[in-house]
Amino acid sequence: MGKSLFIAEKPSVAQEFAKALKKNVSRKDGYMEGDDVIVTWCVGHLVTMSYPEAYDASLKSWRMETLPFIPAAYKYEVIANVKKQFDIVAGLLNRPDVETIYVCTDSGREGEYIYRLVEQEAHVTGKNRRRVWIDSQTEEEIKRGIAEAKDLSAYDNLSASAYLRAKEDYLMGINFSRLLTLKFGNQVARCLNEERGVISIGRVMTCVLGMVVRREREIRNFQKTMYYRVNASFALGSGTFTGEWKTTPDSFYDGSPALYKENGFKKREDAEALIARAKNEAERTETPAAMEVLSIERKTEKKNAPLLYNLAELQNDCSRRFKISPDETLRIIQDLYEKKLVTYPRTDARVLSTAVAKEIDKNIKGLLRYEPAAQLAQEALNMGTYKNIAKTKYTNDKQITDHYAVIPTGQGFNELPKLSHTAAGVYDMIVRRFLSIFFPPAVYKKIALDLGGQPTANETTGAQNREHFFSNFKILTEEGYFKVTGIPGAASKKKTDKSEEDGEPKEGEEEENDLRNSPDLQRLLEELKKGSHLPVQDFAIRESETQPPARYNSGTLILAMENAGQLIEDEELRAQIKGSGIGTSATRAEILKKLVTIQYLHLNKKTQIITPTFRGELVYEVVVASMPQMLNPDLTASWEKGLSYVAEGTISEDEYMKKLSDFITRRCVNVKGIEHPEAIRSRFAGVIPFYRKGA
Repeated sequence: MGKSLFIAEKPSVAQEFAKALKKNVSRKDGYMEGDDVIVTWCVGHLVTMSYPEAYDASLKSWRMETLPFIPAAYKYEVIANVKKQFDIVAGLLNRPDVETIYVCTDSGREGEYIYRLVEQEAHVTGKNRRRVWIDSQTEEEIKRGIAEAKDLSAYDNLSASAYLRAKEDYLMGINFSRLLTLKFGNQVARCLNEERGVISIGRVMTCVLGMVVRREREIRNFQKTMYYRVNASFALGSGTFTGEWKTTPDSFYDGSPALYKENGFKKREDAEALIARAKNEAERTETPAAMEVLSIERKTEKKNAPLLYNLAELQNDCSRRFKISPDETLRIIQDLYEKKLVTYPRTDARVLSTAVAKEIDKNIKGLLRYEPAAQLAQEALNMGTYKNIAKTKYTNDKQITDHYAVIPTGQGFNELPKLSHTAAGVYDMIVRRFLSIFFPPAVYKKIALDLGGQPTANETTGAQNREHFFSNFKILTEEGYFKVTGIPGAASKKKTDKSEEDGEPKEGEEEENDLRNSPDLQRLLEELKKGSHLPVQDFAIRESETQPPARYNSGTLILAMENAGQLIEDEELRAQIKGSGIGTSATRAEILKKLVTIQYLHLNKKTQIITPTFRGELVYEVVVASMPQMLNPDLTASWEKGLSYVAEGTISEDEYMKKLSDFITRRCVNVKGIEHPEAIRSRFAGVIPFYRKGA
């Protein structure tokens, strides 16, 4: 009987497979071997696509007449610094006594590509090949993956999409970088005071650069508008609360050109006039200033725990809470995965699969050994909600492509002491998000008041005018899942960004008074009746100004990439409209890192704020003038969607490749036809003043 060969993506994963197999294996040079098994590994990519000069030595020189470069057949080569391991793996794959090959590289498109390239260059034939697809590195999951391994051919479409992704990035990178460098490189170099200018272009990278530059220009061009809001302070018992004026159909100011939106004035004197009218009316009637409660709306609002973490949501939260880059977040979560603490990190899904949901109590029970959340895990078990989790929004097989959400495995706790402070914080965040879905919703009681002043006759129309002030209150009546995650805005919560510190509602949002620390006022509001009159203690003018859009930070940029260039701040809304993204969960952090490395973007390590560099803005102008399609998030997302269709078998590899070749050819023809590349300097002129003092 022949041997089984298990090939993993890296040595540490191979070690876990060797342990799970429970075979007596001995360590060799680059592999482990027992009586009937061999376990070996890649070290990431062992094979790469060859540069153009491998096809023809003359192609090493960058010349316009050689573009577009689209090979009829692609060449690959072993990466020089890992040739030794490739030779070991290739030898094992072709050993006569190896009957079955178990492919154990990462369960995703890139992991599939890593193995297929090795098999291709090792010229493997006549072997039984099985694909191991797992969601964590626990012993049980590895054993399940081996037992349920499918024939490798079941993943041929995924392999095709992986090859196409690599060809797409290769062709766009080589052709467009050479093309724009030859056409505009000298102009960029002169502007940067450099001897030569190389312009780097990438399918995803260039689109992301465009997103950041456009946001920066929105901020630069933003014209602040001052406006003035009017508040009234009302007495209720021994306490006070604030109401904000808004125009209504019976307001004297309804439709007035003096208004800024519905709750403010363009000029301070108009706000002062409103206050004067209210005070004059009180003086005229010789009564203390008071307003009538015209309506009271009381309702209960439930807030469910958010969906589970995928990689993008984790990267966003880690950027905000720990001020670490998406690349660092991925490194930490990958380490947690390899330590068996969490499931597979490179996932876009935020839900569980039905199969996992049926056995989710194992994960919860495992967390009984995690001291910081052990009591919460016990409560989750006692409530028994996990038994029906498959029937909730937290389980949805249709929203899962390769892997379900990132959750704790309930294992690997012997590794906890080895974690850095930040890594331990990330793990705790994943644990609490996971446990929160088994707790009931938080419940708020909300109260909305409409208070009206004295009706007055309009001297012009004769109609009765009345000014309205509105107050909104909320009281947390049941903490629900906040017991796990903490109550938002609680005093003990560390403030992590400006929006939390300033306490101002965003423009257009209604301000809510939190009554958490005002039990007496809460009781009086519950007893308040329509028709009651409340004394007005004072009026005040709040001076406000419109705000420009916020700069991206490393986390919000990842979220915007996930949603095809659209930053959707509301987490629930993000989950509802999630569609095709720019790049994948596995590549977004690396793309951002590359843009920083090549000095197209600047990442402030302390704040994680991202801004374009002078170089980046010049390249942006070049792309706008030559191939603006590369800056279109929808187009970039459509390429990624096309790769998904190939993986699903909806479209063929040939169809996709034809579309890609046509796109590259058309872009090359268009750029070659640009007759006066020096005209780009006029576009550069608009950028220079922001980077050169005195320019």
